[in-house]
Amino acid sequence: MNSQPRGSIGAQDFKLLLDTGSSDLWVVSSDCSTSDCRGVPKYQQTPTLNSTSADFHLDYLLGAVSGLIGTETISLGSFEIESQVFAMANETEGLALSSTGNSGILGLSFPFEASIPDTSGATLLENLLSPFNDSDRYFAVKLGRDGANSSFTIGELDPTVADSPSDITYTAVTPFAHNIYDYWKMPLQYLTINSTTFPLSSSGVPGTSSPIAVFDTGTTLILGPSDDVDRFWQSVGASRKTDDGWQIRCDRGISIGFVLGEGASQKEYVIDPADLSWMQGMRDGEWCFGGVQANDGVSSGDWLLGDTFLRNVYIVHHAATSDKPPMVGLLGLTDPQGSMHNFRLTRGNDPTGSVSVLTTATRRGSSLSAAATYSISGASGFVFGALLTVLLHLCLTRRSQKF
Repeated sequence: MNSQPRGSIGAQDFKLLLDTGSSDLWVVSSDCSTSDCRGVPKYQQTPTLNSTSADFHLDYLLGAVSGLIGTETISLGSFEIESQVFAMANETEGLALSSTGNSGILGLSFPFEASIPDTSGATLLENLLSPFNDSDRYFAVKLGRDGANSSFTIGELDPTVADSPSDITYTAVTPFAHNIYDYWKMPLQYLTINSTTFPLSSSGVPGTSSPIAVFDTGTTLILGPSDDVDRFWQSVGASRKTDDGWQIRCDRGISIGFVLGEGASQKEYVIDPADLSWMQGMRDGEWCFGGVQANDGVSSGDWLLGDTFLRNVYIVHHAATSDKPPMVGLLGLTDPQGSMHNFRLTRGNDPTGSVSVLTTATRRGSSLSAAATYSISGASGFVFGALLTVLLHLCLTRRSQKF
């Protein structure tokens, strides 16, 4: 394991958000003068840059980025990729770069969703995985809490999290169409509230028998259909809906589970109660911002499982092989009793009492928009390159690779 990995774009180090909800690599350029990118390190053109006149534009759920497409030498750990396609952002809006210190985004989703056309070159993820055997063509993510104990590995599991591949429960990625994949996603069967089943609305994705959950490290919250989210918080109790979204009393301790997968892979993954009740968003001294919020515009899915969910699991993203489709592997990391005990020690006793789960779900007949939407969070992500305040483990390969 390379315990001190380094990475660069044109021999320049940047802090980038690792985003499994998008597919492009981009970094702000020296031509970016918008307030959003002010004060962050910017890419300076080098002799190894092959610049083009091709435009780049990408709309996120919040914010947008525009610029030009080029190729550059990219190094990451023991890899060096010559002529890697990327985008130089000349304009960014609403991405909170100046407040987070991020200089761009490294997308880790499927090439189908890339805004940079495949005629310009393969995505960075495709190039990183290409040297591996079928069994090792994956990357795995563990999101730590408070910027600690996170890991990102390629080609092997983090041994501090999972002892062997048998620890992981795998489900085939739900395709966008036949043999076409856009996001890392799988069926979401239902939720549980204090071990009581909370049924979900029927899916808005055509051809699916259950709601579809998209996994996205670039989004902070869990986002779901407004009807389900409203009913969820009404069931939880000690909550209120405001113009800014749902809030919950900071001492409200609820055990929530997400039942994901299908058939033999169906399994419940428990959420730490602190992830449902954000102290950072405290209002009036007793109300916290809810970790589950409404959004009816999730692309190619019904639910978006961001960091609020992902902090509670170890997630493996396995590319397609010669005999298997792409797979998502999950390992639950949150102990229900232990997390509730810690929550009580921090927040105090919950005076609200038991819940009364509202079990009547809405049936939706119309599909969600097929337009490509993405998501970004200013409160999550990893460090790319030499700035290793969050990224602790990066396993790339046991030998140097150049291609």
